[in-house]
Amino acid sequence: MIVGEVVGSLWATRKDKKLNGLTFLVIKPNSYGNPVQHDYFVAADNAGAGIGDTVLVTRGGAARKSLAAADVPVDAVIVGIVDSLELAHR
Repeated sequence: MIVGEVVGSLWATRKDKKLNGLTFLVIKPNSYGNPVQHDYFVAADNAGAGIGDTVLVTRGGAARKSLAAADVPVDAVIVGIVDSLELAHR
């Protein structure tokens, strides 16, 4: 899973019918001092997130399973909004 921040929204009027009704948000992954493997990416929102929220994102097959229909063509889904995050100091 990926922790990131919602930095924007995406609208697409022409898309696969299976994507109708989904909200798409732009995510900036948080690296916490480590190199980020991915730049910004788009995730379907399944948690009611908004711009500025820190979110938990799942990708791949697990992302599709988190939606009501497992045949939706997405590879990233917001599955939670982070209330707090605690990191050990080294």
